[in-house]
Amino acid sequence: MAKPTVGVIGLGYGRAHVPAFQAHGCPVVAVSQRDEAGARKVAEAYGVPHVFTRWEELLEKARPQVVVIATPPHLHLPIARAAFAAGAHVLCEKPLALSRAESEAMLDAARRAGRVAMTAFNWRFPAAMQRLHALLREGAVGRPLHVTARWLNPRWADESAPPTWRMDLSQAGHGAMGDAGVHLVDMVRWSLGDVRRVCAQTGIAYAARTVPGGVRPADAEDFCTVLGELASGAQLTLSVSRVAHGVNEHALEVFGTGGALAYRLGRDTARWWEGELRAARPGGMLTPVEVPAGATQTGDQLDVIGRATIAPLVTRLLAAIDRGEAPAPSFEDGLHAQAVLDAALESARRRAWVDVA
Repeated sequence: MAKPTVGVIGLGYGRAHVPAFQAHGCPVVAVSQRDEAGARKVAEAYGVPHVFTRWEELLEKARPQVVVIATPPHLHLPIARAAFAAGAHVLCEKPLALSRAESEAMLDAARRAGRVAMTAFNWRFPAAMQRLHALLREGAVGRPLHVTARWLNPRWADESAPPTWRMDLSQAGHGAMGDAGVHLVDMVRWSLGDVRRVCAQTGIAYAARTVPGGVRPADAEDFCTVLGELASGAQLTLSVSRVAHGVNEHALEVFGTGGALAYRLGRDTARWWEGELRAARPGGMLTPVEVPAGATQTGDQLDVIGRATIAPLVTRLLAAIDRGEAPAPSFEDGLHAQAVLDAALESARRRAWVDVA
């Protein structure tokens, strides 16, 4: 069976999707972003035949069977609706939209069109995370009591770093929580169940920083701490920052009645894309757990992320298209994560605990 054609809209992080689909033999027939010169550079590097500066033209003229949405979140809903109306399947970057209400509208559009709809929660797929998930399902820690997760990076730690749309809530919907915290929420939900309620505190690192163009101060959070309670009763702590000097990592630790598991993925190891895992039994200390070694990856960081962590998403997308298998992570997963983000934002504004809808 011929592999579906693909169009990628948004080429910041979206560039990583190109090698992920090409690794499966899917023809990436078009890319789109407003910066035409940058788009042509990407197209030439990956052998993509068509370049568009408007996503509407990509859908109309290239007519891809799969559309990757990797734009700022305020564009996710209109692009998704148009893609589904054109008969395409959709893989959408996170956060799924600006709000839970928009996420619900995207899910409704997918159902009405009968198309496959997936959220790009690619950080489920490092080997160490896959092993942690399996061990938790096997009961390796007993009944989980408390869970800690963090995502720290220095991308905007320097005050002089130029602002992007990620500083603007009207385009991004969320700041550090939408950038990275949403992945932590998905990791927790995937392996440990839903989040019941949250209490969040946020901060902006530099008061002088503005949204692009300098028309007003930046209003999307640079760092956030979330206390939470899972449906199981386990306690949760999330720490997220995009202004953390000296570190670029994410981690998830689970402590229960029968042991503990500690996952970490830092960009400071030779095979960083696989992650690291440690485990402890009652009375013991955390010790390394062997995880399966995958293929050696080469290229820049986005190439590696694409082939090592987004390619498994593509595997599931193709299975859903070809065999009717349930897509995972789905738009439903994106919607549930969005509900946690919205509750955290409301909590920070109200300075109170908020139930997750």
